[in-house]
Amino acid sequence: MRRHWAPGLSRRSLVLFGAAALAACGRPAEEAKSAPDKAPAPKRGGMSLAEAVAGDWRSAQDKGRDAWRHPRETLEFFGLKPGMTVVEFWPGAGWYTDILAPFLAATGGKLYAANLQPTDEASREVVNAFRRKLEADPKLYGQVEVTAFGLTSGPVAPAGSADMALFLRNLHNWMAAGIAEKAFRDAFLALKPGGVLGIEEHRANPGGVQDPLAADGYVQQDYVVQLAQEAGFVLQAASEINANPNDTKDHPFGVWTLPPVRRTSPRGQPDDPAFDRTKFDAIGESDRMTLRFVKPG
Repeated sequence: MRRHWAPGLSRRSLVLFGAAALAACGRPAEEAKSAPDKAPAPKRGGMSLAEAVAGDWRSAQDKGRDAWRHPRETLEFFGLKPGMTVVEFWPGAGWYTDILAPFLAATGGKLYAANLQPTDEASREVVNAFRRKLEADPKLYGQVEVTAFGLTSGPVAPAGSADMALFLRNLHNWMAAGIAEKAFRDAFLALKPGGVLGIEEHRANPGGVQDPLAADGYVQQDYVVQLAQEAGFVLQAASEINANPNDTKDHPFGVWTLPPVRRTSPRGQPDDPAFDRTKFDAIGESDRMTLRFVKPG
């Protein structure tokens, strides 16, 4: 099955879409085979994953979403270990970076942050804001290497260097922009044989026909598996860590009707103060698949 570039989406549109998508991830833009058994030894005085999740540098707003995103359980399911080299695709404002970077810095690991490919002012500001965040506390975040992922970007990390790559609630954005297949190829290239690709994504009801642009933000789990397999990955395990059975997935403004975005009108239009959010807030955040793939080897 081949998938094509979304009609009418220019490269500039892709960048602007990406900046908007990152902002919609909860904060503004500024703001198989098992995982490898042996990772580099942690540095003395390292940090546990639980300590990274509980860190006082994380905002109260971000911690408030842990009940929905389950970061510790999710990263443990993916197989994150001290000292690993990890590629985080499109980190946005750094919700997961605030956990990954301190943990890896404290244990002798390495984080590559494959942010937007900067091609105009909007995308450059997303990347610059992210860099400012890291540079404000180099002792905490360590030497995060900011790379790029986009339509014409190069490698997200040196080939065969990474133990893990992460797609965290962004695959629907890449489908809309026509770069989902490239994301899988770039991750496959960056990973070592035996390396893990971890995916968290809004999950559509099974049995439907997948919209290749994922206009409502939901993606069929079987479709994600197909994309990964076409790139050479093997599905190792699936988890219900981030499931939400209360999500009916039939919301007027797609997944963005739900928290944390809480949209009350179509994209690009002013908020509708008369929109009744009661039932959507009661649902909570979306139902999500959590999948672990491995690069054979």
